[in-house]
Amino acid sequence: MDGIRLIEINEEIGADNAECAAETARMLKSMDVFMVNVMSSPGSGKTSLILETARALGTGYRIAVIEGDIDSLVDSEKVAAAGFKAVQIRTGGACHLDAATVRRALDSIENLASYDFVFVENIGNLVCPAEFAIGEHMKCMLLSVPEGDDKIMKYPLMFTIADALIVNKIDYLPDEGFSVDALRRRAMALNPRMALFEVSCRRGIGIQKWRDYLERARRTWRNAGDEKEI
Repeated sequence: MDGIRLIEINEEIGADNAECAAETARMLKSMDVFMVNVMSSPGSGKTSLILETARALGTGYRIAVIEGDIDSLVDSEKVAAAGFKAVQIRTGGACHLDAATVRRALDSIENLASYDFVFVENIGNLVCPAEFAIGEHMKCMLLSVPEGDDKIMKYPLMFTIADALIVNKIDYLPDEGFSVDALRRRAMALNPRMALFEVSCRRGIGIQKWRDYLERARRTWRNAGDEKEI
């Protein structure tokens, strides 16, 4: 190994990302803008949840949405059609959003300080998005009933870092492959501080309870000294 210089790329990338994320969180805090990172597998209903949440929050809040996708404008078009500000990030193959990319998207939003919430729809993936902070003030993980209740055992990091776990498509219940009670026990054993909500975006079930939690979280965050504290 003499004469060979080893450079740990992953560690350097991780450190740079964490620094950028922390700076972004401070910037948003100074603007009073609360950013929520929404993560899940493909098809679990991230866009539907964001739209239903934005509608439930109502006209009292100004909301922007950053859409992450490998190669599509489909979700951002849905957001814009619903009347909300949309910014599309097209990664061209990357399986997650990072802090620098999200920062560029934020910088593209005119008069960013006038917004109350920014929702970021991360790439559909339960691995990489859990490893990269983006400057969010809340990490929200979405799991749909058709995926099964064993995802928590297969992808523990995602459940460990989430502030809120939303179980979507509960209108599929009862389902032999999904037990809300089993999921709750596993989730609380792994991450007892995580809030859990049962919703159906299609039928509007549980959205109001989730909305109320978001409002409380934002109020608490606004009064806290630490931009990550909710």
